[in-house]
Amino acid sequence: MKKRSLVGIIVTFILIALLCFVVINGFSVGIYEIKPLNGIQQGLDLTGGVYTVYQAADTSIENFDDKMDGAILVLRDRLDAKGFTEATITKQGTDRIRVEIPINSTSDIQDPNEVAEFIGTPAKLEFVGPDGVTILEGSDIAKAQAGQRQDDLQYVVNFELTAEGAEKFAEATEKFVGQSISITIDGEAISSPTVNQAITGGKGEISGSFTAESAQNLAMQIESGALPLDLQEIEVRSISATLGAGALQNSIIAGLIGLAILFIFILIYYRLPGLVACMALIVYVCFVLLLLGSVPGVQLTLPGIAGIILGIGMAVDANVIIFERFKEEFRSGKTLRTSFNGGFQKAFVTILDSNITTLICAIVLAVFGTGTLKSFAYTLIISIVVSMISALAITRGILKMFINLNIKNPNVFMAKAKQLREAAKAAKEGGGAQ
Repeated sequence: MKKRSLVGIIVTFILIALLCFVVINGFSVGIYEIKPLNGIQQGLDLTGGVYTVYQAADTSIENFDDKMDGAILVLRDRLDAKGFTEATITKQGTDRIRVEIPINSTSDIQDPNEVAEFIGTPAKLEFVGPDGVTILEGSDIAKAQAGQRQDDLQYVVNFELTAEGAEKFAEATEKFVGQSISITIDGEAISSPTVNQAITGGKGEISGSFTAESAQNLAMQIESGALPLDLQEIEVRSISATLGAGALQNSIIAGLIGLAILFIFILIYYRLPGLVACMALIVYVCFVLLLLGSVPGVQLTLPGIAGIILGIGMAVDANVIIFERFKEEFRSGKTLRTSFNGGFQKAFVTILDSNITTLICAIVLAVFGTGTLKSFAYTLIISIVVSMISALAITRGILKMFINLNIKNPNVFMAKAKQLREAAKAAKEGGGAQ
């Protein structure tokens, strides 16, 4: 057992070193890729950019919620077309839309003010014939909605035109039977259906290989482009990339200094268990950074860094609880191995309870929060889960291997171990004599 534990400790040190290397440099095998540290998607406050909040002027119009969803979808398409794939668009309350656009070196537009002007420009919907001539514009569309045929249950998109639009469309469809008419938003085609017959009644149907979701998306895009909500800009703010880079650099330096001080304190106070805690914390930080680069939709922001630091604090607290329970069991006269098992059993419930209550709060923030508050919640959730695994599995496994080395001097595990045990024994005997 002693030899096996020694080999296990050596392998653990090697694996931790490899893990740190992967986090810093990344790793790829075939189609699988682990992003390096600098590949983590950064939020607006770190990479710089612009955010703006829009509010609908009239919430009493028909199908208001669908129109809001359609407006969000159109904004998403516009931003993707310009290369802002990392932008986030969220609905605030019932009548507001918040758009956050990080600007990095790959962005087509680098000026935050130009970005704000770009996203504030109303979307332009057009039906364009095969000859490149515009047939209909957004103002010609009265309604668009997803539906399902009764005969073959195929999902379709039904649209209705204004009187003027119906007249223009009837003439065009009669001319372009058997050819495609493109539906574009801001010049980008979202659909190119083929005209099967002339549409003269002002109502049409777009069919194809639609699912319920894709049909609904196309209907929302058409209707939002046709009847855009009157969105008023109520807040806009730009953050320079220089400010974001400085904030990230300062946060990293502060974090490294804090970790170094924490490691020194733990090593001095808890000795060998402190070394185990440091190893577990390194694994914790590495896994959190790997998950930040792998989980879709999670961005690293300044509040997110605060969530990581809070998770480190919870991981340290868990280790402290474990080591203190370990010392209490050892003082009572038990062996190191028995004290280790008893200490973990007593610490488990306390650690689980504190982490679960914090996890519930983080989930509530993730569900109901907005903007950077969501980023804090996501990173906190990741940190809590990883810290629990770190304390209850990694710390336990490594410390168990050290105990199995059968180190004779208990002072390696805690300061003044023999004196503590003798004092506890004398106090017990003294109490029994009375």
